[in-house]
Amino acid sequence: MFTELPAEEGKSIWQLVLEQFDDLLVKILLLAAILSPQVLALFEEHEDFNSTLTSFVEPFVILLILIANAIVGVWQERNAESAIEALKEYEPEMGKVVRGDKSGVQKVRAKEIVPGDIVEVSVGDKIPADIRLIKIYSTTIRIDQSILTGESVSVIKHTDAVPDPRAVNQDKKNILFSGTNVAAGKARGIVMGTGLNTAIGKIRTEMSETEEIKTPLQQKLDEFGEQLSKVISIICVAVWAINIGHFNDPAHGGSWIKGAVYYFKIAVALAVAAIPEGLPAVITTCLALGTRRMAKKNAIVRSLPSVETLGCTSVICSDKTGTLTTNQMSVSRMFVFDKIDGSDSSFSEFEITGSTYEPIGEVFLNGQKIKAGEYETLHELGTICVMCNDSAIDFNEFKQAFEKVGEATETALVVLAEKLNPFNVNKAGLGRREKAIAVRQEIETKWKKEFTLEFSRDRKSMSSYCIPLKSSKLGSSGPKLFVKGAPEGVLERCTHARIGDKKFPLTATLKNRILELTRQYGTGRDTLRCLGLATADNPIKPEEMNLGDSNQFASYEVNLTFVGVVGMLDPPRKEVFDSIVRCRAAGIRVIVITGDNKATAEAICRRIGVFTEDEDTEGKSYSGREFDDLPLSEQKAAVARAVCSPVWNPPPSPRLLSSCRDRTRSPP
Repeated sequence: MFTELPAEEGKSIWQLVLEQFDDLLVKILLLAAILSPQVLALFEEHEDFNSTLTSFVEPFVILLILIANAIVGVWQERNAESAIEALKEYEPEMGKVVRGDKSGVQKVRAKEIVPGDIVEVSVGDKIPADIRLIKIYSTTIRIDQSILTGESVSVIKHTDAVPDPRAVNQDKKNILFSGTNVAAGKARGIVMGTGLNTAIGKIRTEMSETEEIKTPLQQKLDEFGEQLSKVISIICVAVWAINIGHFNDPAHGGSWIKGAVYYFKIAVALAVAAIPEGLPAVITTCLALGTRRMAKKNAIVRSLPSVETLGCTSVICSDKTGTLTTNQMSVSRMFVFDKIDGSDSSFSEFEITGSTYEPIGEVFLNGQKIKAGEYETLHELGTICVMCNDSAIDFNEFKQAFEKVGEATETALVVLAEKLNPFNVNKAGLGRREKAIAVRQEIETKWKKEFTLEFSRDRKSMSSYCIPLKSSKLGSSGPKLFVKGAPEGVLERCTHARIGDKKFPLTATLKNRILELTRQYGTGRDTLRCLGLATADNPIKPEEMNLGDSNQFASYEVNLTFVGVVGMLDPPRKEVFDSIVRCRAAGIRVIVITGDNKATAEAICRRIGVFTEDEDTEGKSYSGREFDDLPLSEQKAAVARAVCSPVWNPPPSPRLLSSCRDRTRSPP
């Protein structure tokens, strides 16, 4: 049994070289190059050195072309091997296990972990095997499994059994999958699968068992080579046979053998002349140039002929998370109260630009760019984003990019605070890394976090107890409890709402207005993941709290003051929309296949142009379970609707329909 993903058996350099000559047209050229010097040079009579040398020029050029063709092919495939093995990067090297009578936890190499081992994981760890949870030591445990399922936010796991035998990976909330990361919490579980028996190992197996199909160009070249070989063979035999009567001519010294050799040389010369020696060189050069252009766009090309398939593409089946989107959560909209006058109230709705973890973006209100420092309510909102948070952003020097440290949604809030810059921190003259943490550093000079009430599934919120280090206008001069969580859960415990440095009673009518606007953010085109932000101006004293019992945390987060709601999503890459438009113009249909939530996937599809803003997606969008529940005839019809483009005539082949039907079993 493999306890780690086995390395793909690499091909030797000679195997790669031989593969470059495994082509009918190349074999014909090679045969012509081998025969030419033997026939045209070695059998010549009264030949001198110069004539012999001249006779070798053409076969030498042919061999040179074939060698150059082989070198380019081998070089390209060798360069791509490391990228093809990218799945190995998701395999952790070490794991923490509890074995036998040994006290405590011991670290072992991941490949030494076997089914039945008890493994402990905590925040920051990479899961070493597929593990069934048996005990959670923290309030909750969150797992970032986007590399496996495509879910853009971390998933809360639990120890409860999953009764549905047809549950897909997304529904297996009691399983930690190998290669995924612990975003928050600590737990133990029992190993149930290692190596190829893990979920990611099954993907590896399917990849290795994928049938290789020749590209249309390769098929046409094979057909051309086969027809050319037949025609050349017939012509050569015909030329040689027609001249059988001249084998004994006096010009050949009356020798039948010399006459036969003479006309055989003529036949071979005709064959060599008929072969397009430059064709492989031209094809290789064109494909190599195409590969170079694709490499500049970070595309992996293992074999040169695969470049040509782009010209024959009629359907693109694309993943969403990290492919069409950045896989970096970003706050795009938010709202706070603008005024409250009895039953009359209004909101200020802000839009925020920027789609990565680098805090570069602008804030707009009613289409106008604004400075967040001019809105007092945003002072407190930015403070909550930083202080009620256990995550951060970090600059990766090697990748020259910003990455999250911890939970994706929390990182998005840190980035939001940096974009808002509510306290007008002067960032002039700071480096790229220093600019990205300047606001956080400023807020941390104003507040000190004493402890955190961790997120729990029952109350769906978390909070941080903070004490002021400087005088504050945020409702009180004493300690505060900064809270964030599901808007409906937070609102239940809110009694007031903040506008500037004042607070107003929060009535049931106002709560309903907040929830209605939140629902608008969470549906339709946006389908944003919304979080409510609030504070407790006069929180319960720490000595009156039982910090060891998470069931009581909800009773401490009471008499809250509502501050605002932020909406975030995994935003599409900037270049995707234009690419979709160009694909449509070229007659290419784009299909999105993702493991993320169906509504989220549809919202992203509207943003990138796969669906129009008001298009009805009934019968065009399916979750994996919905598709599996359809009768076979309806499955075929659904795939035909997804695959058939109006420019196609006739419709796609049954093999393509079958292939797409198998692929669309991944939800949605």
